[in-house]
Amino acid sequence: MQFTIHTIEDWQKIVDSILPELKHNILLLKGNLGAGKTTFTQFLLKNLGSKDEVNSPTYSIVNEYNTSKGKIYHFDLYRLKNIEEVYDIGIEEYLDNSFLCIIEWPEVYEEELYGLNYHTMSIVNTGESREISFD
Repeated sequence: MQFTIHTIEDWQKIVDSILPELKHNILLLKGNLGAGKTTFTQFLLKNLGSKDEVNSPTYSIVNEYNTSKGKIYHFDLYRLKNIEEVYDIGIEEYLDNSFLCIIEWPEVYEEELYGLNYHTMSIVNTGESREISFD
């Protein structure tokens, strides 16, 4: 699926299109700094009924949110330097015990997902719009 958005309100259209397509409990979010990964997550969690305040987990590495469907874990792996650091945070336990795991900056962990089912969303900030692909 491909999308182009021009305003922050357009994220709702993306969420409306993607929610019915979420079949796996892992969503990788890729994009440069300021692309809108956390903004998308805010819209997504609101639509899943979370009342929690959604913030970037840049410094905490992982944030936990409650929804009626179950726990959602939001990771930011940007500051992690290698796969050992990813395992040190206990990522496998989160993956096994969640309704959804949203992973920003997943590149350090992506090879370890081989054989697992997951979705990928890529966001490119063109300056005038956001170009989004989802699979």
